[in-house]
Amino acid sequence: MDSALSDPHNGSAEAGGPANGKTRPPSTPEGIALAYGSLLLMALLPIFFGALRSVRCARGKNASDMPETITSRDAARFPIVASCALLGLYLFFKIFSQEYINLLLSMYFFVLGILALSHTISPFMNKFFPVNFPNRQYQLLFTQGSGENKEEIINYEFDTKDLVCLGLSSIVGVWYLLRKHWIANNLFGLAFSLNGVELLHLNNVSTGCILLGGLFIYDVFWVFGTNVMVTVAKSFEAPIKLVFPQDLLEKGLEADNFAMLGLGDVVIPGIFIALLLRFDISLKKNTHTYFYTSFAAYIFGLGLTIFIMHIFKHAQPALLYLVPACIGFPILVALAKGEVTEMFSYESSAEILPHTPRLTHFPTVSGSPASLADSMQQKLAGPRRRRPQNPSAM
Repeated sequence: MDSALSDPHNGSAEAGGPANGKTRPPSTPEGIALAYGSLLLMALLPIFFGALRSVRCARGKNASDMPETITSRDAARFPIVASCALLGLYLFFKIFSQEYINLLLSMYFFVLGILALSHTISPFMNKFFPVNFPNRQYQLLFTQGSGENKEEIINYEFDTKDLVCLGLSSIVGVWYLLRKHWIANNLFGLAFSLNGVELLHLNNVSTGCILLGGLFIYDVFWVFGTNVMVTVAKSFEAPIKLVFPQDLLEKGLEADNFAMLGLGDVVIPGIFIALLLRFDISLKKNTHTYFYTSFAAYIFGLGLTIFIMHIFKHAQPALLYLVPACIGFPILVALAKGEVTEMFSYESSAEILPHTPRLTHFPTVSGSPASLADSMQQKLAGPRRRRPQNPSAM
C-alpha cells in the first residue's frame, strides 16, 4: 500500500506532466493551500467516520460485516509483505508495459471500488428510501465440501437497498474506468479508506505499536532510501491514493497538477485511532479522551508532513511524522491519567459487547471450525438463519 505524501508536479516535468517535456508553471500559493487543505480534510473524514462505524461493526451480528482482527504476528509480518509487494510492482513496471499492467489493475480496482463504495454509502442511502419500499433479503452463499466437512467460503447477506447502492456505485466505477478522473479516484479512495478503518481491527495497543513501528521503518526506507515508492505511486493508475489538483483555480475540474497522499497514511493510523475509540468506550467513563487526543495528533502529524514537504520540495514519508504523534500523544495522556496499564491490557478482540456472540475456543468434537462457529452463533443469537440439520439433506 502506497504510503507517501507527494507533490510530484510542482514546477517540474516529472511523470504525469506535459507530454512535450516543458516545465510546468509554478502553482499559485492559493492553489497549493487549497490542495493541501483538501488532502488533510479527505484524510480526516474516513478516519473519523470509519472509527465510529468500527464500534458498530464490532457490535454487529451480520457475518458479512464482521471485522478482520490483526494480531501481533500479522503486524510483525506486514512490513515485510508490503515491501515485497511494493518491490514486485516496481519491477513489473520496469519490465513490462505500463499500459497493460494498469489496464489489468484498473479492472481489478473497478470491481473492488464499486463494492467498497456501495458498502460506504449504504447507511446514508437507507435514510432516503421510503417506508413502503419493497425491500427483499438475499444471501450469497458458497460452500466447500459436504456433510460434516462443509465449510463456508463466502456468506454475504444483502437486500434490495444494497442492490440500489451497488447500481449507483457502478456509475462512479464506469466514470473512473473511462476517464480516470481525479474525483472518481478520490471517491473510491475514500471508500477504501473508510472500509479499511471500519473492518480492520487491531486486537490491542501493543499490536498497534508493532504495526506502526514496522511501517515507520518501511516508509522511511522506501521513500528516502530509494525511488521505488514514489515511482510506483506515479506509475500506478489505481485509486490507492488521494489526489487534489494545485491548479484547480486556473483550470477547473480538468486540472492535472496533483498533490497526492497514499491511502496507507490514512488507513494505518486510522485503525489505531479506531482502537483507541473502542478503548475509550470500554472504560465506561462517557468520554472519548484517547480518541480525540489521537485524532488531534494525526492532524498535527499530517500538518507537519505537509509543512516539511513544502519547505524541502521533496516527497515525504508521512508515517515518519504520524507514527510518533499518534502513539506518543495518547501514551502521554495515559501517563498523566495513570491508565497506562489499562491501555496496554485492553483486548479489543476479547471484548464482549452486548448481543455480540463470541466463540473464544473450539470444543474438541467432529466438524469444521466454521460449522461449529455457525452453530454457536445460532444458539446465542436466536433462529436468525437456520439450516437443515438432517444429514440426509446435506
